[in-house]
Amino acid sequence: MSVTTAELAPSEPTTPPTAQPDGLAPARRWERIALAALLLGTAAAYLWNIGVNAMGNSFYAAAVWSGSRDWKALLFGSLDPGNFITVDKPPVSQWVMGLSGQLFGFSSASMLAPQAIMAVGAVALMYAAVVRATGNRGAGLLAGIVLAVTPVVALMFRFNNPDAVMVLLMTAAAYCTVRALPRASLRWIVLAGVALGFAFLAKMLEGLMVLPALGPAYVIAAPASIRARLLHSLAAVGALIVSSGWFVLLTILWPADSRPYLAVSKDNTFMDLVLGYNGFARYLGKNHMGGDNKNPFELPEGYQIPEALKQGGFGGGFGSGPDRMFTGEIGFEISWLLPAALVAFTLVLLSRGRRPRTDLIRGSALVFGLWLVIDSALFSGMKAGMHAYYTLAVAPAIAGCVAIGAYEVWRRRTEGFGRVGAAALILSAGIWSFVLLQRDSDWQPWLRWTVLAASVIVALALLVLSLPPAARWDRRRTRATTALLIAGVLASLAGSTAYAAATLPQAHTGGSPTVGPARPKQSGPADQFRRRLSTLMGGQADPQLVALLQQTNTRWSAAIDRSSPAAGLELASRTPVLAIGGFTSEDPVPILPKFQQMVRDHAITYYLIPEVELPDSWRVDPKPADPSSPAQPNAPHGIWRPAGNTEILAWVTAHYTATHHFGDMAVYDLTAPPH
Repeated sequence: MSVTTAELAPSEPTTPPTAQPDGLAPARRWERIALAALLLGTAAAYLWNIGVNAMGNSFYAAAVWSGSRDWKALLFGSLDPGNFITVDKPPVSQWVMGLSGQLFGFSSASMLAPQAIMAVGAVALMYAAVVRATGNRGAGLLAGIVLAVTPVVALMFRFNNPDAVMVLLMTAAAYCTVRALPRASLRWIVLAGVALGFAFLAKMLEGLMVLPALGPAYVIAAPASIRARLLHSLAAVGALIVSSGWFVLLTILWPADSRPYLAVSKDNTFMDLVLGYNGFARYLGKNHMGGDNKNPFELPEGYQIPEALKQGGFGGGFGSGPDRMFTGEIGFEISWLLPAALVAFTLVLLSRGRRPRTDLIRGSALVFGLWLVIDSALFSGMKAGMHAYYTLAVAPAIAGCVAIGAYEVWRRRTEGFGRVGAAALILSAGIWSFVLLQRDSDWQPWLRWTVLAASVIVALALLVLSLPPAARWDRRRTRATTALLIAGVLASLAGSTAYAAATLPQAHTGGSPTVGPARPKQSGPADQFRRRLSTLMGGQADPQLVALLQQTNTRWSAAIDRSSPAAGLELASRTPVLAIGGFTSEDPVPILPKFQQMVRDHAITYYLIPEVELPDSWRVDPKPADPSSPAQPNAPHGIWRPAGNTEILAWVTAHYTATHHFGDMAVYDLTAPPH
């Protein structure tokens, strides 16, 4: 096969290379029908049986329930309607779901339906951004489809974590930037800053990870003087600061003793939360009880947790490095079209390398391509606290790159560059889909071979058509190329679409949901012990304990270490539960004197503490544990009391007697006279 130099060189396109937004032709009938089908199909797929996810992540669901009952809890994102402590993220996501709960009553559907509707909004924004970039509605439809069939999108836009609203706002910022590019629009670039400001209030610094892509793309490609471009960028930064800073200022000006404690901050300030636990501490591996932090759940002296239980852990478990985006659960969630997106970005830069600085297609490709490269590099380098679903943040970037790249090779499909480029796109997507499906080889084994065969056949056919043609074959070859490109797109999307479809009907709960078909439940000793300790992570509460809490009439029905079990008890009993120590059990609230005052004021009815009998096989020292040790105050021999605030535990167990035991949970009645 040979391709001539003339074929590889950029040539005049058959459609305007920098189609201007104001010059967009009205949508044809089939285009309007296709867009309506895309949006309605996304809504139907994402809203269908959404109750299967129940409360999703009970930690955030408890905050939604609290916000549906109390306006202050809604404003600050409080875990409990008593406004003792917040969740570990800013409250934008809770605002949306909490308001839905106030309007329609709190339920799984009222909480999760807004998340699914956000998916429709994100798909619509992707469509609009790519149409504005290319002037081609077919490319916009492809961008929306790619986003909708990405497995992590199908997972997280039906879940109640803050990621959905954050990514919607990041996509809105990218759309506004693309709108700003053709005429260096100050209004649109400022709106991009506003969107990023609220993305920051959804998930802090992660919401700003797209900023290093949007800013340079505007400065490079906007048709204005460098001074004007820089001033516009500064105005956008100012809009970002205003749209996010008002909430920061609110937390400063609001008296600390009349608002909830800002969870996982060391000093009850918002910026410590931003720069510490949810910022540099996460990136450097110094949060989630890692790095320099002390594990508050030490076993009693003489016991050691087995290696089998340590492996797997909760949450991350993904080694950092350049291959992180392609391996393990992360690979299944986001990487299906990641190689194709990188190829597409490269093709656009090569194809439009000689265009003017203000070329709209290249500028838009920079928006999505830089977003993809920068965010992927940041995720790959994150040291700890990395969940696979965080990669939802690059899903719109992949969709934008693939769609703009596909448009560019489609535009040049009569040339060797277009056909060779299309073959590279299809092969990269098809081969990588085969690799991912091979990792789950027991599921639909026919699919991986079908995807691989179709991709290879289409790519080879395109390469054959790139051979120097006989003139009389030109029209036939063009028709064949068009048919092959359509077939290649279908093959490229097949693996991702199938895995996203397999994700939708599965029940997803807890802190680390996963994509794909149902997986068999592990039944080893370590897994059984994890399930036994599910209360520690907000698992299902004992019905008798729930009934006991429902009979209380104090401000908080109970107090328990950590936010996750407190959240689970709140949702089960619909009563406020005070979370001692917050999410990681390391927050310095309440201190012992404050807790004692709460007890004297009859603000709390029960104190709850797990009392777990440890297997003898975990013994590494024949000597019995010291019940007076700080980690196990007053604990009977062989009993583990996992508590972060050992001062409160010691005081309660020294002055009160457990009145009930429900499974592994001991209940202390704080309204009884102390002894």
